[in-house]
Formats: sequence, C-alpha cells, structure tokens
Amino acid sequence: MNLILFDLDHTLLNADTQSEWGRYLADRGIINFEEYQKAMTVFDKSYHEGKLDIKALVEFQIAILKPYPLSTLHQWREEFVQERIRPLLVEAGLEAVRKHQEQRDDLILITATNAFLTTPIAELLGIKYLLASQEEYDEAGNFTGRFCGVPSYRTGKITRLHQWFQEQQRSKEDYQKILFYSDSHNDIPLLSLVDEPIIVNPDDQLREHALKNQWKIVDFGIKRG
Repeated sequence: MNLILFDLDHTLLNADTQSEWGRYLADRGIINFEEYQKAMTVFDKSYHEGKLDIKALVEFQIAILKPYPLSTLHQWREEFVQERIRPLLVEAGLEAVRKHQEQRDDLILITATNAFLTTPIAELLGIKYLLASQEEYDEAGNFTGRFCGVPSYRTGKITRLHQWFQEQQRSKEDYQKILFYSDSHNDIPLLSLVDEPIIVNPDDQLREHALKNQWKIVDFGIKRG
C-alpha cells in the first residue's frame, strides 16, 4: 500500500478554491468582489513570490465567514461546491484519484485552503483524509474569525503530515512509497521529502526545480493564469 498526497488548487482543480468562493459570494451580493479581489491579488502575488503570510490569508478568509450562521454558510457551501467546484475538477486528476483508490492506497488531500471549504470537496473526491488550514470555532459552534493549529502551507504541510502519522498511529514505514501530486513551488519542501514527487502542470519555479532534480512532470490539462 502507498500513501498518496494530493494538492488541490491547480492540481485536481482547474482554479483556486478561495477565488471561486469569492466570485460565488459576490454573485450572491454578499461581498464586493472588487474589494475582495484587490485583497486576494496582494496575497496571490506574495504566494507566487514564496513570501505569503499564510496566517493573514487564513484569517482574511475566515473573517468573511464570521458574520453568518453556520447553517446559512453550509447551504451556501453546498451550492458552491456543486455549481462552481464540480465543473472545475479536471478529469486527469480524477482518474489519478480513482487509480489510487482502486489500488487501495491511502489518500490525503493536503491544502492551504481552509477546512470549511475543502471538507466537502474531499468528500466529493472520495478522499478520506483532509489536511487543511483549520478554522477556530467558539462554544456555540460559530467561527471566531481566527484559525488554530498549523496552516498546511510550505513547511506547515510537513508538520501537518507528521501530526497525521501520530494521530493515525502510523509511520512512513507502513507504506511502500509516499507520492505527492502538486503544481506549486511552495510545496517543494514536502515534495523533496516524499519517495515520488509528481509535478502537475507546474509554475515556472517548480518546473525548473523539477527538471533539475529529474522529477516526473505530468499534464492534467490545468490552465495557469
């Protein structure tokens, strides 16, 4: 049995989950998309430069959710996943997921995007385990506007994976190989640790690093902006 790690945005999904969520909320008249996009552009620029303040991004994402009851957010989220996310899942990525499921591998969706948005996406993909940036809830079960734990971004993905091994009472020795599918240079720390990095339509920095290290590069048909 192998352990298979999948990034989400621009790997299995031909888009960025958080940006699509912003468009969805704007279309519903819930937020001003121009203001939202202005903030996201700053975060996106720092992300591509490898300088992203992940804590600030996650708190920005969660703050949008805080004013609304969880029941309302769940209704919006269900509609969002079915109408906006499902059509953006790439067939080649879905085939890779199905292949590993048929081989009875353990699959983890590991993403910096918050767990509120990515939990139903993992369920849609049939991926049992999710390592995502985690929101904080108050005693009533509503968002506090903060996050808790370590965001699964850059070296944080390594930390979260180690925590997962501990929680599951497993170790890497329980698997023949660990594979990681990703598109981003921000995942180089974890890609460098797994047995088989699989590079999906990479950004320029990751492509250069992958070619230098003779990592496998695959084409899932992802369109990079």
